[in-house]
Amino acid sequence: MPEDDDGALTRHDPPQVPSPGTLFRDTGHGGRLGEFRGVVGPYWSLRPVGGGVEWEVEPEWVRALTPAERLSAGNALRNLRSSRGGL
Repeated sequence: MPEDDDGALTRHDPPQVPSPGTLFRDTGHGGRLGEFRGVVGPYWSLRPVGGGVEWEVEPEWVRALTPAERLSAGNALRNLRSSRGGL
């Protein structure tokens, strides 16, 4: 079962369906960071930041990123794009 930062097992209230590209923390899959791609039946499809294989998650297992997490994810994505020769 997923744990929050304090170690408590928690399901989150499902957020409204976001815009594609919105970043979330998937607390049901080890805290993976994912970019929202769309809705597949009762699941949300997330993709790793910077690309990769999408996965599906129940919306109540995701949470919005904190401001610090958003900043860190944005920096990581810019660094990745820069290392690949693009901005």
